[in-house]
Amino acid sequence: MDTAQTKTSVRHGLHTRRMKMEDGVTLTATESGEPGRPAVILLHGGGQTRHSWCGTVKTLGELGYHALAFDARGHGESDWSAELNYSSNRLADDLEAVIGTVAAEPVVVGASMGGMTAMHAIGRSNGTLARALVLVDIAPRVNPTGLRRVHDFLNGYPDGFANIEEASDAVAAYNPHRPRPRDPRGLMKNLRLREDGRLYWHWDPRFFSSRNDEQREKSTNRLLDMCPNIKIPTLLVHGAESDVVSSNGIDELRARLPQLETALMPGAGHMIAGDRNDAFNSAIMVFLERLAPAGPGNPHD
Repeated sequence: MDTAQTKTSVRHGLHTRRMKMEDGVTLTATESGEPGRPAVILLHGGGQTRHSWCGTVKTLGELGYHALAFDARGHGESDWSAELNYSSNRLADDLEAVIGTVAAEPVVVGASMGGMTAMHAIGRSNGTLARALVLVDIAPRVNPTGLRRVHDFLNGYPDGFANIEEASDAVAAYNPHRPRPRDPRGLMKNLRLREDGRLYWHWDPRFFSSRNDEQREKSTNRLLDMCPNIKIPTLLVHGAESDVVSSNGIDELRARLPQLETALMPGAGHMIAGDRNDAFNSAIMVFLERLAPAGPGNPHD
């Protein structure tokens, strides 16, 4: 397991932490709350950044938790891997290193790719890596149609965008059910201006290398085989409008995780935290308060 070397800065009550992994890649995180309090670590989905959790991190800190969301390697303000090491094992190593920076076993919340990383890390661990797990619209086996749509978006627009309006059009086409923001400037957190004057998505395009059906099936079965080693309480929050998670996928996961609880988010698609942030926060708070209460005097061990 990596040991993270950390540096922090503070702005508007939120702390920015930079953590250097053993292979030299530096991850960037946003955290709130007091270290030593019950910890919650949040992992974003593919093509997202830690900013997708900004409201949740702030809320959790105010409620007495130590909350931390970090950009996965190859995303946001975290480094790209010079060795192109974006494997499931490497992402799980990063998560273990981040967990090593908090006071006790955290609750881990993972959306899509982040949920897969969390299952991988916890499922391969011989010890108790986390106190509880929240999966956000993900299961080991997903709907191929939804997966293809996500893949096409992440690998699309290799020539970037002439302006932020073009990027906003692309997001609106990908999420047609989500109201379009009046001011698209917030999207700049997900874009990078390059020397050619065009805007490009923040992620390393090499992160999302194509895999064939046989490789995907092997990865799915490997993760399913790990699931029985996940003994901790687990909640799956899934969107009613999602084309990624299916009832069959949930049933297959429950067969491996009999402790699985589910919460359905009406009006939400695959990107639940963005579609229904308040409802999502409410759903996970019930789970958190039961399993990792943040009230005064709670033991944190």
